[in-house]
Amino acid sequence: MTILVTGGAGFIGSNLLHHLVKNVDQNIVCVDKFGYASDLRLIEYLDIEIEHADISNRERVFEIFEKHKPTDVFHLAAESHVDNSIKNSQPFVFSNVVGTVNLLDAARDCEVNRFMHISTDEVYGSIAEGSFREDTPYDPRNPYSASKASSDHFVSAYHNTYGLPTIITNCSNNYGPRQHHEKMIPKIIHNIWDNKKIPVYGDGQQIRDWLYVDDHCEALIKVWKRGKVGEKYNIGGECEITNIELVKRILFILDKDPNMIEYVQDRPGHDRRYSTDITKIKNEIGWSPRYTLSAGLYQTLNWYYNRIN
Repeated sequence: MTILVTGGAGFIGSNLLHHLVKNVDQNIVCVDKFGYASDLRLIEYLDIEIEHADISNRERVFEIFEKHKPTDVFHLAAESHVDNSIKNSQPFVFSNVVGTVNLLDAARDCEVNRFMHISTDEVYGSIAEGSFREDTPYDPRNPYSASKASSDHFVSAYHNTYGLPTIITNCSNNYGPRQHHEKMIPKIIHNIWDNKKIPVYGDGQQIRDWLYVDDHCEALIKVWKRGKVGEKYNIGGECEITNIELVKRILFILDKDPNMIEYVQDRPGHDRRYSTDITKIKNEIGWSPRYTLSAGLYQTLNWYYNRIN
């Protein structure tokens, strides 16, 4: 039996590979195009096979599936930076939509047991009150979330049309070790250590639900083992906080001056609030996050400190 993980040299993918190697006795194959946000150093010492491939290349995807004949797929490969999607949406269409369809077709041919599609709560848009449920209507508000929403719909369609055994997960904002420095928390950390200003969009009152990456990986493995085919599960950290308060908290932990904050023009279509209801995964899977935001931040800061120094 073989598990195939796409995007395994990226942030969540590399952390998931570390969890799988420790907890699962199966062959593991990582597929990654090794773009700017990938890092071979994060996984090269693991006992896995690594395939260098862009999932938007249909021929290459089928070649990999024919070679390894995976029984299970964790699909994490994606272009994921909202700012980049606003500047140019085309790479997001190729990776997140075309790439997903290529994987779905190859998985059909290979008759996989499970196709785990890892998505985002951003497909739901912004919510002023309450929280996103699995039946919340999709309302993507930027090209990135639109591409992920499209990929979700294709996954659901392949289950409904062809009976492909798919499961969709929609997670809140992840943070933790191995994340690329373009993302919010690593950027804050790097700017502090480089003695640079920390940019905060608009008034900084945007609210996000933060999920420590180890919690997310544990949830994915539990959903893979216990989840119902054809279902979707929200995964959140139950750690809602405004962007500005998050920046101030990190500055406080590192004993830095709040004057390092610099308010900048808000980005177009910036969602005001995300909030993820995880009742379903708690009740059906028996998972809930273990890390508080404070505990997760200390783990994250220690990892980056040891890596930078």
